[in-house]
Amino acid sequence: MMTEAKWVMNRAGLLNFWYYDDEIFHFSDGKLLLRGTNGSGKSVTMQSFLPVLLDGKKSPDRLDPFGSKARRMEDYLLGEKEVVDRDERTGYLFIEYKKAGVERYITTGIGMQAKRHKGIKSWYFVITDNRRIGHDFELAHSQLGDRVPFSAKELENRISDGGYVVHSQREYMELVNKYIFGFQSNEAYEDLIKLLIQLRSPKLSKDFKPTVIYEILESALPPLTDDELRHLSDTIESMDQTQQQLEQLEREFASSSRLVNQYHLYNQYILAERAAKWENALKRYTDAELPFRSMR
Repeated sequence: MMTEAKWVMNRAGLLNFWYYDDEIFHFSDGKLLLRGTNGSGKSVTMQSFLPVLLDGKKSPDRLDPFGSKARRMEDYLLGEKEVVDRDERTGYLFIEYKKAGVERYITTGIGMQAKRHKGIKSWYFVITDNRRIGHDFELAHSQLGDRVPFSAKELENRISDGGYVVHSQREYMELVNKYIFGFQSNEAYEDLIKLLIQLRSPKLSKDFKPTVIYEILESALPPLTDDELRHLSDTIESMDQTQQQLEQLEREFASSSRLVNQYHLYNQYILAERAAKWENALKRYTDAELPFRSMR
């Protein structure tokens, strides 16, 4: 039985985000290698995509593997005030997934509008009808020689029935899970993301002791409920009872085998004894019959 091919990351893009005007990164079989000197922006770029585009959460601790809350999404969108004199900006982040072996695509992404010191407005989208950004779909229109990103309403009109535009992080996460990952519950999908966040922690690169890795994985795993543990304990108890029954049957089989062997030896002894008596009786009969034969 053939299993359905999985979705793999094919491209990731930024529009009007950080110091990028319009950039697309291409993956090879779901893998991407970024090279550059320290401070060149490798971490900022990847942290903007993952895990942000997996569940739509943009809290500061998600943007820094060290857990700091100093970095904010609006700062990435607007840039540093001292470097870029900009107080308002609309931008997009997206990831394109490709079905392995076929030309099928799904794109998930986030649109954001930030105003300095006034927070950020977000909307989320999923394109499901095989349209691809930069090929037959755009996130911006041209205006006086500049690319102006679509507003949430404009994006919704262009996606139309070919996907979804939602305005809550929870709805977006549910759509990503439904179309890409396929976990049976959103809780299970959230557990995966928590594990990914733990595994990207720089503590792993600093210390490879098994105890450290064990503690990180343990903290990322969800606690088991009493109902889940009860099912497990019942199964283990049933296995123990079955094992005891097997051991008892093995002992009884060994005892029965010894009894059968002894009974077989007894039967052989009785048979040999009866055969000897029969031969002895036959010999006496033959010896007794000889004189009568000679008289005839």
